[in-house]
Amino acid sequence: MTPTQPRSPSSHLVLERPMVSPEPPTWHGAVWVGAVDVREVPEGDLAVPLAAAGGYRTARLLVRDGTAPRGFVDLPVTDGAVDAGPLREAVAALPPAAHPPVPARLPRTSVVLCTRDRADQLADALRSVLALDHPDLEVVVVDNAPSDDATRRLVTAPGADPRVRYVLEPTPGLSSARNAGVRAARGEVVAFTDDDVVVDPGWLRAVASGFARGEDVVCVSGLVASGELRTPAQRWFDERVTWSRNLVPRVFRLAAPPADRPLFPFSVGDYGTGANFAVRRDALLALGGFDEALGVGTVTGGGEDIDLFARVVLSGAALVVEPSALVWHRHRADVTALRTQAVGYGTGLGAWLTKTALRPRTLGMALVRAPGALRHLLAGPAAPAAVGTDGAARPVAVPAAGDAAFDREVAAVRGVELRAVLRGVGRYVRSRWTVRARTTARRRPS
Repeated sequence: MTPTQPRSPSSHLVLERPMVSPEPPTWHGAVWVGAVDVREVPEGDLAVPLAAAGGYRTARLLVRDGTAPRGFVDLPVTDGAVDAGPLREAVAALPPAAHPPVPARLPRTSVVLCTRDRADQLADALRSVLALDHPDLEVVVVDNAPSDDATRRLVTAPGADPRVRYVLEPTPGLSSARNAGVRAARGEVVAFTDDDVVVDPGWLRAVASGFARGEDVVCVSGLVASGELRTPAQRWFDERVTWSRNLVPRVFRLAAPPADRPLFPFSVGDYGTGANFAVRRDALLALGGFDEALGVGTVTGGGEDIDLFARVVLSGAALVVEPSALVWHRHRADVTALRTQAVGYGTGLGAWLTKTALRPRTLGMALVRAPGALRHLLAGPAAPAAVGTDGAARPVAVPAAGDAAFDREVAAVRGVELRAVLRGVGRYVRSRWTVRARTTARRRPS
């Protein structure tokens, strides 16, 4: 038997998890998730402890240089810690950080947080938003067609933070809720996030850095990192989505099409996602707000975020992807929830494509890019890469769950999503008529 090499005592640094689940991991492939600043990585042969690391064999760390992310590293966990030596080697292999510009000022900002019947998750998200280091902040919580008063009681409880306001929006649908939040907002900038995230303390300062990249910047999106990889469903979803790995700052303008994005301006996966973005309020109102025929809570199931991003770019304004604007997202933990989410994503995409096809200007642009878009849709996202303990980047393989039934179910999710894209065609038309009828009814004299 080969004796193990004793490690030096632990460093003073203890890495924390951005999200903590009351349930410990039971899956052998579970990954501990956290972040580390390059200036905190200790020298020497030390063990860097990880908080609440019981049951985890691997750690994924987002490496940051100040506020700017450099990349992700995957490291083995031994006795609830990672070794500083391999951590230093993996960090050294990452590209240098792209530091965001320092904004000349921090605009008054309204954070709109839409929710429905998830007061338990909302509480964590709300705490993280109220801990932001922004001097001029308000929070608008929009309770969308609730079935109970749990959210109202949480937000309006005695002693609640006066920066938080409660808005009830009875019409179901995320776009309706977001539009209600925009109407209630008093800020120059309106930032949107979800009730299943934890925002980084410097989130809004980084958003302001994104707006500082140009006078024509109307929308800024940020990095949505996986905050928990406790189950195989969460790990599978993490490896599929692109917005959890948007680490390079980019500025998208219709007047300067990027050569490496042949689907532009319809390369929606590059723009970000609805869990983390901000828009200048006056520009958002000029665009007509969110399309209420799209979004979770309607028959289309989604698509309102990619629709807005595309409309911003098509309007001639600039959209900035600012990775330093970080939020952590809790993915769906089981296959049933994952399948429901896939249906929403697919239906929403199909609905948005239908909307694009119904407009002569965008139809012509889309037809030119249709062959490439079809290949992209059928192929799915490219396999992600991570930096290992030897400093080499390689594709990340998702460990099998060890459950044949799970493996079969998750393999079918892609097909479920593709079929849902086709259903989105008819559902957008149906939802559009519903919105028109509702608008007409509101205009009738009482």
